[in-house]
Amino acid sequence: MQKIYPREQLSHLIESSRKDGLTVGFANGCFDILHVGHVRYFQSAKAHCDILVVALNDNESVRRLKGPGRPLTPLSERMELVAAFQAVDFVTFFGEETVVETLRILKPDIQFKGTDYTPDTVPERHVMAEIGGKVMIVGDPKDHSTTLLIEKMGEQNE
Repeated sequence: MQKIYPREQLSHLIESSRKDGLTVGFANGCFDILHVGHVRYFQSAKAHCDILVVALNDNESVRRLKGPGRPLTPLSERMELVAAFQAVDFVTFFGEETVVETLRILKPDIQFKGTDYTPDTVPERHVMAEIGGKVMIVGDPKDHSTTLLIEKMGEQNE
């Protein structure tokens, strides 16, 4: 089954699922180097929805967020890796600074964020309220980080 779609095309697939009464969940991130925290995040999110969509930052937006030298893994490969997770139903990408436009296009029922957020600190919470959705915090404590993994790898090479 194909899982990777541009967000405009994906919105049509989601709309037909919604007509079937299925709950659509949404998660997003860079997912540059996958680690156990990502696995737990996806699994926890999927436990609260029928269809889990994961949107990835494109290469340029990762560079803007994380700095030069990132991403280490190109978008096409990051999308393929995320799509390989059983918990993930669909994968898309975005290039804006935030996922506001993607949320407005896809109109998920639930936006999932990691435990480094609270419902009151999720930047897009107003958009979710505007489209009639809700925000939910999922996953394990934020004990894992791609940035920390990269730093550890650099230390081992010294």
